[in-house]
Amino acid sequence: QVQLVESGGGLVQAGGSLRLSCAASRLIFSDEVICGWYRQAPGKQREAVAGLISGNIANYTDSLKGRFTISRDDAKTTLYLQMNSLKPEDTGVYYCNARTFKANYWGQGTHVTVSS
Repeated sequence: QVQLVESGGGLVQAGGSLRLSCAASRLIFSDEVICGWYRQAPGKQREAVAGLISGNIANYTDSLKGRFTISRDDAKTTLYLQMNSLKPEDTGVYYCNARTFKANYWGQGTHVTVSS
């Protein structure tokens, strides 16, 4: 079993930045694991934000390209999401995910609120 714990959310003004972290209870964000960030806005379905494949191939939802950056630490136990130029529509709960052949792990989420 792996526990994922997100942090770094909060209240920020439009145009500001936040850096989300996802700490794993053990090494999980290896090259063989598909990991990523998702978000769920109030009243909407969860959507993909960014993904990391093979440790260095990043992909993003088109509308977020250039503003968000996904990365991991060298120990492969922490996943990050750098969010810049935040907009009110970025408000939501952000979740960390790690998917292996056998399991799909989720964190409990961290709240991000962007005020206009």
